[in-house]
Amino acid sequence: MLSRSGLLKKLIAESSNEDGSSCVLQLHDIPGGAKTFKLITKFCYDVKIEVTALDVVSLRCAAEYLQMTESNGDGNLIAQTDAFLNEVFSNWSDSIKALETCEEVQTFAEDLHIVSRCIDSLALKVCSDPNIFNWPVAGHYCMNNQVDHASWNGISPENKPTFQGGDWWYYDVSLLSLPLYKRLILSIESKGMKSESVAASLIYYLKRFLPLMNRQSSFNDRHKSTIPTTSEADQRALLEEIVELIPNKRGVTSSKHLLRLLRTAMILHASPSCRENLEKRVGAQLDQAALVDLLIPNMGYSVETLYDIDCIQRILDHFMSIYLPASVSASPCIIEYGTLIAGADTLTPMTMVANLVDGYLAEVASDTNLNLPKFQALAVAIPDYARPLDDGIYHAVDVYLKAHPWLTDSEREQLCRLMNCQKLSLEASTHAAQNERLPLRVIVQVLFFEQLRLRTSISGWFFVSDNIASSHNPSGNLGLPRNGGTHQLDSSEGSVNMRERLSELEKECSSIRSELQKLKTTKKGWSIFPKGFGFRKKSECCNPKESSSSATKSASSTVHGKPNFENS
Repeated sequence: MLSRSGLLKKLIAESSNEDGSSCVLQLHDIPGGAKTFKLITKFCYDVKIEVTALDVVSLRCAAEYLQMTESNGDGNLIAQTDAFLNEVFSNWSDSIKALETCEEVQTFAEDLHIVSRCIDSLALKVCSDPNIFNWPVAGHYCMNNQVDHASWNGISPENKPTFQGGDWWYYDVSLLSLPLYKRLILSIESKGMKSESVAASLIYYLKRFLPLMNRQSSFNDRHKSTIPTTSEADQRALLEEIVELIPNKRGVTSSKHLLRLLRTAMILHASPSCRENLEKRVGAQLDQAALVDLLIPNMGYSVETLYDIDCIQRILDHFMSIYLPASVSASPCIIEYGTLIAGADTLTPMTMVANLVDGYLAEVASDTNLNLPKFQALAVAIPDYARPLDDGIYHAVDVYLKAHPWLTDSEREQLCRLMNCQKLSLEASTHAAQNERLPLRVIVQVLFFEQLRLRTSISGWFFVSDNIASSHNPSGNLGLPRNGGTHQLDSSEGSVNMRERLSELEKECSSIRSELQKLKTTKKGWSIFPKGFGFRKKSECCNPKESSSSATKSASSTVHGKPNFENS
């Protein structure tokens, strides 16, 4: 060994006594410990050893420590381990294994640039097409318990794996410790890897070490998660570091994963900056979220409501701060029609979020601990023009009134101001007209606007009817072809349809009149409304010249996505 190690020569020379007595050397700092020193001893005595990717790093560091250079013998250990490392860096699975073992000799491996070389090698393979360079990558080696076949005996790896998709490297890199994984991800990102792939790898890494990331957002599985292998403090630190690594770009990470990260951060009591970061990321793409993912249980120490309303409020405020400033200078009506005509993207996310918030309000409205100001604040955050129909907010208001029967009349009226009675569908208007939970003023408004729409529709139908009659007039100078048979057939079909529509309208007017009679008998002071709001006598209301097109209302009353209004 003295002939191979410069360090041993030096120590022996310094420790030898003049009387020739023996000396004892203690080598406690050899990288890799006794196991590595045993391999070095065999090497020095020309015993054949088999070196693999799992021990080459410790051998290289120990050889450097013992100063086993070429000046101390040809073909010494430093030169041979360097040559083998070059072969390791050309192979994916061997590089992963070698990088993992660097932690055992971290200081020496860093000084010898083994860690950086290994990371650069892996990053290059990830960012390039492996099939081009014919790399013998053995992905998922730990999962399959494959044996490392690379050795000094010249045995090459048996079979090259096939690559399936761009996520083939997620599992292998997730085996690394957080410091090494973090450095590898930064290197991969700097070499031009797509942000979506980087974010997906980070989520995959978190799911391996955070059991909470694999839980659903419902309350049913609250105690069904697997037992974490690390402490809560370690999981919290891991989460905070990974969140900082996720590319801050809209759409790179799905809203589902971001909301799951946020819920996990709340459970682990992550830092306020981490939670704020996630809330802003969710807010930037709130239009891509699903309702079930927004139902985050309240994790606070003083639990007031079942779900965390304040968190959703902050997320919504951040969304509005992004999409609302561009439309502040103009009036809502101009924004609505101008955007629809131009086909811009401003209104579409706003409308999607409006539907999402209405659905969320309907879900949380049944919580008896949800106070009125919080409910109102969440509802009014969405501008009125973002809701083409107010059926969703009406459904939420109805659920809230049902779950909070102790509200005063003034509070009920204040709550009902959240919806616009003019923007209710026929189905919602019919339900509202018979809803005893609504204040009388709101019921009157619903009936008034519904009658107004009926009159407008009637006028439109008679206008169309007059045009059809004019087109059939032979003396008319409209330049239309005079095909008597066809015109007579169309005229007869139009008359039949008109009679059917008028018949249905008469039934609807009769139904409205009966509802008014019920209110007249049950509500005092109701008799002052009919004349003021233009309700006429039954004979006038059912006059065919003033009535039509209720069939149009009935035909358009079924719209997908509306709330299911039920009387209770």
